[in-house]
Amino acid sequence: MTDKPLSEILQETPVICAVKSFKELEASLHCDSHIIFILFGDVLSVSDIVAKIKAADKLAFIHMDLIEGLSPKEVSVDFLAQNTEADGIISTKIGIVKRAKKLNLFTIYRCFVLDSLSLKNIKKQIPFENADALEILPGAMPKTIKTIVGLTDKPVIASGLILDKEDVMCAIKAGATSVSSTNPGVWRV
Repeated sequence: MTDKPLSEILQETPVICAVKSFKELEASLHCDSHIIFILFGDVLSVSDIVAKIKAADKLAFIHMDLIEGLSPKEVSVDFLAQNTEADGIISTKIGIVKRAKKLNLFTIYRCFVLDSLSLKNIKKQIPFENADALEILPGAMPKTIKTIVGLTDKPVIASGLILDKEDVMCAIKAGATSVSSTNPGVWRV
Protein backbone atom coordinates (compact mmCIF):
# COMPACT_ATOMS: atom_id res chain seq x y z
CA MET A 1 0.00 0.00 0.00
CA THR A 2 1.08 3.55 -0.60
CA ASP A 3 1.71 6.29 1.95
CA LYS A 4 -0.55 8.70 0.05
CA PRO A 5 -4.17 9.13 1.12
CA LEU A 6 -6.72 7.67 -1.28
CA SER A 7 -8.09 11.15 -2.03
CA GLU A 8 -4.73 12.15 -3.49
CA ILE A 9 -4.37 8.93 -5.48
CA LEU A 10 -7.85 9.37 -6.95
CA GLN A 11 -7.04 12.94 -8.00
CA GLU A 12 -4.09 11.52 -9.95
CA THR A 13 -6.30 8.80 -11.48
CA PRO A 14 -9.30 10.32 -13.25
CA VAL A 15 -10.21 7.01 -14.95
CA ILE A 16 -10.16 3.72 -13.06
CA CYS A 17 -10.17 0.38 -14.86
CA ALA A 18 -12.91 -1.91 -13.55
CA VAL A 19 -12.45 -5.49 -14.70
CA LYS A 20 -14.92 -8.34 -14.78
CA SER A 21 -12.92 -11.01 -16.63
CA PHE A 22 -9.37 -12.27 -17.10
CA LYS A 23 -9.32 -10.82 -20.62
CA GLU A 24 -10.18 -7.35 -19.28
CA LEU A 25 -7.64 -7.81 -16.50
CA GLU A 26 -4.87 -8.39 -19.05
CA ALA A 27 -5.88 -5.27 -20.99
CA SER A 28 -6.04 -3.16 -17.81
CA LEU A 29 -2.47 -4.04 -16.87
CA HIS A 30 -1.27 -1.99 -19.87
CA CYS A 31 -3.46 1.09 -19.42
CA ASP A 32 -2.44 4.37 -17.78
CA SER A 33 -4.72 3.98 -14.76
CA HIS A 34 -2.95 3.45 -11.43
CA ILE A 35 -6.00 1.70 -9.95
CA ILE A 36 -7.86 -1.45 -10.94
CA PHE A 37 -11.21 -2.45 -9.47
CA ILE A 38 -11.66 -6.24 -9.38
CA LEU A 39 -15.30 -7.12 -10.09
CA PHE A 40 -14.90 -10.85 -10.69
CA GLY A 41 -13.24 -13.98 -9.39
CA ASP A 42 -13.63 -16.33 -6.48
CA VAL A 43 -11.79 -17.23 -3.30
CA LEU A 44 -9.47 -19.50 -5.27
CA SER A 45 -8.46 -16.95 -7.94
CA VAL A 46 -8.58 -13.58 -6.18
CA SER A 47 -5.03 -13.81 -4.80
CA ASP A 48 -3.62 -14.48 -8.28
CA ILE A 49 -5.68 -11.64 -9.76
CA VAL A 50 -4.34 -9.22 -7.17
CA ALA A 51 -0.77 -10.50 -7.69
CA LYS A 52 -0.97 -9.71 -11.43
CA ILE A 53 -2.14 -6.19 -10.66
CA LYS A 54 0.59 -5.64 -8.08
CA ALA A 55 3.22 -6.99 -10.50
CA ALA A 56 2.10 -4.25 -12.93
CA ASP A 57 2.73 -1.70 -10.14
CA LYS A 58 -0.94 -0.78 -9.79
CA LEU A 59 -3.30 -0.58 -6.83
CA ALA A 60 -5.79 -3.44 -6.49
CA PHE A 61 -9.26 -2.91 -5.05
CA ILE A 62 -11.45 -5.97 -4.52
CA HIS A 63 -15.20 -5.55 -4.79
CA MET A 64 -16.08 -7.79 -1.85
CA ASP A 65 -19.71 -8.26 -2.86
CA LEU A 66 -18.78 -9.73 -6.26
CA ILE A 67 -16.19 -12.35 -5.30
CA GLU A 68 -17.70 -15.84 -5.30
CA GLY A 69 -17.28 -17.72 -2.05
CA LEU A 70 -16.95 -14.66 0.17
CA SER A 71 -19.70 -13.98 2.65
CA PRO A 72 -20.68 -10.47 3.77
CA LYS A 73 -18.92 -11.03 7.09
CA GLU A 74 -15.85 -9.53 8.70
CA VAL A 75 -13.94 -12.80 8.42
CA SER A 76 -14.02 -12.41 4.61
CA VAL A 77 -12.19 -9.10 4.93
CA ASP A 78 -9.69 -10.76 7.27
CA PHE A 79 -9.20 -13.53 4.70
CA LEU A 80 -8.44 -11.04 1.92
CA ALA A 81 -6.12 -8.99 4.12
CA GLN A 82 -4.14 -12.10 5.08
CA ASN A 83 -4.16 -13.91 1.74
CA THR A 84 -3.82 -11.16 -0.87
CA GLU A 85 -1.84 -7.98 -1.35
CA ALA A 86 -4.99 -5.97 -2.03
CA ASP A 87 -4.74 -2.26 -1.33
CA GLY A 88 -8.41 -1.81 -0.64
CA ILE A 89 -11.97 -3.04 -0.86
CA ILE A 90 -15.24 -1.86 -2.32
CA SER A 91 -18.55 -2.85 -0.75
CA THR A 92 -22.17 -1.87 -0.34
CA LYS A 93 -22.04 -3.28 3.20
CA ILE A 94 -21.16 -0.83 5.95
CA GLY A 95 -19.85 -3.59 8.25
CA ILE A 96 -17.41 -4.76 5.57
CA VAL A 97 -16.15 -1.22 5.01
CA LYS A 98 -15.74 -0.70 8.75
CA ARG A 99 -13.74 -3.93 9.18
CA ALA A 100 -11.49 -3.14 6.21
CA LYS A 101 -10.74 0.28 7.66
CA LYS A 102 -9.68 -1.38 10.95
CA LEU A 103 -7.29 -3.55 8.94
CA ASN A 104 -5.76 -0.43 7.33
CA LEU A 105 -7.11 -1.12 3.86
CA PHE A 106 -8.40 1.65 1.64
CA THR A 107 -12.19 1.61 1.69
CA ILE A 108 -14.76 2.57 -0.92
CA TYR A 109 -18.43 2.51 -0.03
CA ARG A 110 -20.59 1.82 -3.09
CA CYS A 111 -24.14 3.09 -3.19
CA PHE A 112 -26.85 3.14 -5.79
CA VAL A 113 -28.80 6.32 -6.47
CA LEU A 114 -31.93 4.89 -8.01
CA ASP A 115 -34.51 7.58 -7.30
CA SER A 116 -35.12 10.84 -5.45
CA LEU A 117 -35.70 9.01 -2.16
CA SER A 118 -32.28 7.32 -2.28
CA LEU A 119 -30.70 10.67 -3.12
CA LYS A 120 -32.52 12.32 -0.22
CA ASN A 121 -31.35 9.61 2.19
CA ILE A 122 -27.80 9.32 0.92
CA LYS A 123 -26.30 10.90 4.03
CA LYS A 124 -27.70 8.00 6.06
CA GLN A 125 -26.10 5.54 3.64
CA ILE A 126 -22.59 6.98 3.78
CA PRO A 127 -20.37 5.67 6.58
CA PHE A 128 -18.34 8.87 6.73
CA GLU A 129 -15.96 7.73 9.43
CA ASN A 130 -15.05 4.45 7.72
CA ALA A 131 -15.02 5.11 3.98
CA ASP A 132 -12.12 6.78 2.23
CA ALA A 133 -14.29 7.38 -0.83
CA LEU A 134 -17.83 7.00 -2.10
CA GLU A 135 -18.67 5.26 -5.36
CA ILE A 136 -22.05 6.15 -6.82
CA LEU A 137 -23.98 4.31 -9.49
CA PRO A 138 -25.07 5.10 -12.08
CA GLY A 139 -22.31 7.58 -12.78
CA ALA A 140 -23.73 9.31 -15.85
CA MET A 141 -25.82 11.80 -13.85
CA PRO A 142 -24.00 15.16 -13.62
CA LYS A 143 -26.66 16.97 -11.57
CA THR A 144 -26.87 14.11 -9.08
CA ILE A 145 -23.07 13.88 -8.84
CA LYS A 146 -22.92 17.61 -8.07
CA THR A 147 -25.54 17.18 -5.33
CA ILE A 148 -23.72 14.25 -3.74
CA VAL A 149 -20.34 15.99 -3.89
CA GLY A 150 -21.99 18.78 -1.89
CA LEU A 151 -23.04 16.29 0.80
CA THR A 152 -19.62 14.85 1.59
CA ASP A 153 -15.99 15.78 1.98
CA LYS A 154 -14.98 12.35 0.66
CA PRO A 155 -13.89 11.79 -2.93
CA VAL A 156 -16.75 10.68 -5.16
CA ILE A 157 -16.20 8.05 -7.85
CA ALA A 158 -18.81 7.94 -10.60
CA SER A 159 -19.44 4.41 -11.93
CA GLY A 160 -21.89 2.62 -14.12
CA LEU A 161 -23.06 3.73 -17.55
CA ILE A 162 -19.83 5.64 -18.22
CA LEU A 163 -19.78 4.95 -21.95
CA ASP A 164 -17.38 7.45 -23.52
CA LYS A 165 -15.10 10.45 -23.06
CA GLU A 166 -18.08 12.80 -22.86
CA ASP A 167 -19.47 10.87 -19.86
CA VAL A 168 -16.06 11.01 -18.16
CA MET A 169 -15.73 14.76 -18.72
CA CYS A 170 -19.30 15.44 -17.53
CA ALA A 171 -18.77 13.44 -14.33
CA ILE A 172 -15.45 15.16 -13.55
CA LYS A 173 -16.91 18.59 -14.35
CA ALA A 174 -19.81 17.83 -11.98
CA GLY A 175 -17.32 17.21 -9.16
CA ALA A 176 -16.49 13.51 -9.29
CA THR A 177 -12.85 12.94 -8.39
CA SER A 178 -12.64 9.89 -10.65
CA VAL A 179 -14.77 7.59 -12.76
CA SER A 180 -14.56 3.82 -13.02
CA SER A 181 -15.60 1.87 -16.07
CA THR A 182 -15.56 -1.65 -17.42
CA ASN A 183 -15.35 -0.22 -20.95
CA PRO A 184 -11.74 -0.53 -22.20
CA GLY A 185 -12.43 2.30 -24.66
CA VAL A 186 -13.00 4.65 -21.72
CA TRP A 187 -9.71 3.60 -20.07
CA ARG A 188 -7.80 5.40 -22.83
CA VAL A 189 -9.57 8.75 -22.30
